[in-house]
Amino acid sequence: MIKTIVNAWKVADIRKKLLFTAFIILVFRIGSVIPVPFLNIVDEISVGKGNTILTYLSLMTGSAFTYGTIFAMSITPYINASIIMQLLAVAIPALERLQKEGEEGRKKIASITRFVTVALGLLQSLAYFFYLRANGYLMMDVNGAAFTGFDAVFQAVVIIAVLTAGTAVIMWLGEQITISGIGNGISIILFAGIVSRFPTLIKQLFQYLDTGRLVYRFLVPIVCVIFILMIAYIVFMDNSERRLPISYAKRVVGRKMMGGQSTHMPIKVNMSGVLPVIFASSILSLPGTVQMFLSSDKYAGTFWEKFFDAFQGDSWWYALMYFLLIIFFAYFYSTIQYNPIEMANNLRKNNGAIPGIRPGKPTSDYIFRVLSRLTLIGALMLSVIALFPIIYSLICDLAIQPLTEGGNDGGMTISLGGTSLIIMCGVALETVRQLESQMMMRHYKGFLD
Repeated sequence: MIKTIVNAWKVADIRKKLLFTAFIILVFRIGSVIPVPFLNIVDEISVGKGNTILTYLSLMTGSAFTYGTIFAMSITPYINASIIMQLLAVAIPALERLQKEGEEGRKKIASITRFVTVALGLLQSLAYFFYLRANGYLMMDVNGAAFTGFDAVFQAVVIIAVLTAGTAVIMWLGEQITISGIGNGISIILFAGIVSRFPTLIKQLFQYLDTGRLVYRFLVPIVCVIFILMIAYIVFMDNSERRLPISYAKRVVGRKMMGGQSTHMPIKVNMSGVLPVIFASSILSLPGTVQMFLSSDKYAGTFWEKFFDAFQGDSWWYALMYFLLIIFFAYFYSTIQYNPIEMANNLRKNNGAIPGIRPGKPTSDYIFRVLSRLTLIGALMLSVIALFPIIYSLICDLAIQPLTEGGNDGGMTISLGGTSLIIMCGVALETVRQLESQMMMRHYKGFLD
């Protein structure tokens, strides 16, 4: 990876794109520390304990959410809008036709996604404002009382408008990276937000070492080694693929003999990426979010107390439900993304076939079986990364929790969130691949050379 970046830096055009991408990331990070007007946040906004929607948003926004900055919503509304559009394209025939219309269709879908992003950003900003007001994070008047009347309305409009505008600006910055920079802009911004938390993690590790306790002198190096091994495992998982052999029959076109080639159809083992983990963690965080708005005295000693405890990150029930949901969403996503019948028909139209498999329904059934097995293997590999911090915490009783969670009982809290690691490694690998492809294009010798 380092060699690729060094070689890319030597090419003037790619160097300009790298500098442009770095500039956009700098603008994003500056906006992530500029506070929203009319907020009074001394330290950090409380996102509750355990597994909640707020801790998830804090992770995805690089702590901008917990400091009430203009980019507090970050790129999450755009990600949600993109997922919604993908799901609607399966259910709505008009959107499905747009996807198949080529470049013009994709432009129309991208335009619709932008409007959906702004709408989701507005709803999310509105909910965020009510949460800030309920917890006393809004600025008071000179008498120390909350604003009333027109002042209160003006305060609400400004806060919500700034947060919504921040969502639109981040979406625009991501598109500029995609057009004039290197890599997918939305992924790059998400990557930058997650990486921005690393200095805090490194500082935390040194604080554990400064305590002088012998147990930390053993645990800190172990955590660093595990971190490196997890990255290597994610890279292996991302590069793993199943190659289906494809043979094309010979045919005569005019006076030329066409076809007769043998190639392969690559299918990634982890074809759904990190989406199953994101979906599963989002659903499991809903009970914890509801618990934040309830008084513990109302459900103490009842069934609901055991119910909410089962959805805490340090519960075996939580680990089991997390595992089952990851497998379910992996199959769900692969089902809407891959159509074995359509793949078999495309092979048949191009005079292609899988050796030993008859064209038509036998080919689609074979592809379906391969996809089912690969989906299960990919889901299991994802589960290893997602569940490792939870299982490690349960076995060692050390509260090794995701990046957004706080410590408990003075224990050792180390961030080994599988979701953030998968996103980081996936974005880094994809960006390096784009750098290599662009360098290959610039070094390709044409017929005039």
